[in-house]
Amino acid sequence: MPAEGQEDVSRQLARTPRDIPVSAFAGRSNLGVARLSESGARFAFVTWQDDKTILSVHDASTRQQLATVDLGSGNEFGWFRWAGDNRILISVNTYAAGLFFLPVTRLMAYDMEAHEIRYIGFDRQGLSGDDILHVDPAGEHILLSVSRSVYRNPEVWRFPLDGSGEDGAERVHKSQKDVDAWWADDQGTVRLGMNFTSGGSVKVYYRPDAASDFTKVTKVKLADETAIDAWDVMGIYAGTDTGYAMVDGPDGRGVLKEIDYSTGTLGETVWENPRWGLEKVLMRRGEGPLGVIYTDDGPQIDWLDPAMKAYHDALSKALPGSRVEIIDITPSNRMLVMQSGSNDPGALYIFTPGEGRLDLFANLRPEIDERQLLPMTAHDVRARDGTVLRAFLALPKGREARNLPAIVMPHGGPFGIRDSAIYDDWTQLFASRGYAVLRPNFRGSGGYGEAFERLGDGQIGRAMQDDLDDTLDWAVAQGIVDPAKACIVGASYGGYAAMWGLIRNPDRWRCGASFAGVADWEDMLKYDRNYFGRGSKGRRAFRKWEPRVTGDVDFDLSTISVTDRIGELRRPLFVAQGKTDRVVPQSQFDDLLETAEKSGITLESLLIADGHSISDPEEETRLLEAMIAFLEKHNPPDPD
Repeated sequence: MPAEGQEDVSRQLARTPRDIPVSAFAGRSNLGVARLSESGARFAFVTWQDDKTILSVHDASTRQQLATVDLGSGNEFGWFRWAGDNRILISVNTYAAGLFFLPVTRLMAYDMEAHEIRYIGFDRQGLSGDDILHVDPAGEHILLSVSRSVYRNPEVWRFPLDGSGEDGAERVHKSQKDVDAWWADDQGTVRLGMNFTSGGSVKVYYRPDAASDFTKVTKVKLADETAIDAWDVMGIYAGTDTGYAMVDGPDGRGVLKEIDYSTGTLGETVWENPRWGLEKVLMRRGEGPLGVIYTDDGPQIDWLDPAMKAYHDALSKALPGSRVEIIDITPSNRMLVMQSGSNDPGALYIFTPGEGRLDLFANLRPEIDERQLLPMTAHDVRARDGTVLRAFLALPKGREARNLPAIVMPHGGPFGIRDSAIYDDWTQLFASRGYAVLRPNFRGSGGYGEAFERLGDGQIGRAMQDDLDDTLDWAVAQGIVDPAKACIVGASYGGYAAMWGLIRNPDRWRCGASFAGVADWEDMLKYDRNYFGRGSKGRRAFRKWEPRVTGDVDFDLSTISVTDRIGELRRPLFVAQGKTDRVVPQSQFDDLLETAEKSGITLESLLIADGHSISDPEEETRLLEAMIAFLEKHNPPDPD
């Protein structure tokens, strides 16, 4: 749905799907992270210009731009949130050299009236500088949990946001020897603390109000995932010990329960679904959960608040034929609303119920004419061992769904991540160029229960890869795909699967393309040991991750590593990498190219000036244009 002034341009450009330029599919869709100020008078979102991250601030009534804030490079910016109507809190990321390159966070505040950015915190402090426990609704101060050095436990300080800096800071709660993290209630009273012990457990301390002392509630083993999940604190409210916990039910699907923080006892079930697990809870300060989000074939919401359900129903009628998502809401009920579809990038609206106004702000992808793209469809695929997979199919418009050239595109992760029938730039770009695009949720994917996810443990390069082959076989059996015209494309884990597929099953695939793909699993695990961090939480995360990759402790990772097997490659392969990628380092890419050259194997390659999640539209356009050229060379689509 184009914004005002955009309709003639977009419709004129998109006479056929191929008329949509590649650049129209590039760059992050930034409006989805827009946030309203406390009263709803203003809203802000992040955009990217050249190599800079820009915070754009607008008047919610007039939609006019009020300010732009340069936040530096994309790798430095973490997140933002409002403090009142006049100040915006911004988290930035750096790395501490000499400390195994551990991530460091710092907090900044942009003052709308003074038009300046201020540092919030101490000149000398620990690694975490953005742990906000409470924000004053008027935007005058915050509560920050911060340690004065790397080797000390955190204290809680009230920092003013008026520019007085640490001189105006006031300590409201001193450090405690065995408390590593603090939580406050909605009124700013510190109520809960946790200690992550070296022995692999968590101690929880709690008090009902400011006048009481902290007492130890429980000690939970980290291995007891259900008990640990119960203490993923979602909100503490003044005057009550009752909070909410997102925990796994008996079948591994997430449910929402009440929890008594004073005893650690789980109470009534607030929400559950017999088929789908809870993914996110929408909370309102001082009230509790407004609604819950889960995914079947696409994101869904169940409203727990009748008024919000009525608003959502009204918006769905006003924007028919699309998915409506309320991405932010103020206490006065002004809302930011996203409208989208599986073939429609969507648009951002401002909804003001009190005035009966629904104002279009902008399209996420103004050059894309959704009428030239087809909605995705969902299908069951039975794998060779009988496991039922869910796969999503995008078809090119204007072509019969018979014997099409195809792209199988596995998602990243791989564990706990999933695809769904929502708009995806790469999917629709490839479909617009004449390919049938298949996105299977192979074993190990999230959203289908713990048992399905655990089927992926130890199956990287093995049964997970079988699932991709079986999805292709399904599409061939349906007559949709020509078996001689299939390529495999992916990023991150999907990039690995694309590379490995050509070596493992060259008879199935005509070509493959990878961005930021893992090429050597043994080296990747060595890197991950540091990437997850040296603290107890990092060690715990790595201990869970490593066996999911290796499976059998004696398994030889070289047998499923692309670099070790690259000499066997017999199909065209395109590999690309971001120079600043900290998730899959450039060394994976460099070593692969070097080994391929020594083995007499020629790879098409591209190095871009970006990271794992591409933020620069020009660099992503370079990547996508190179991919399209590679695919059309080695697996040309049928002529129009």
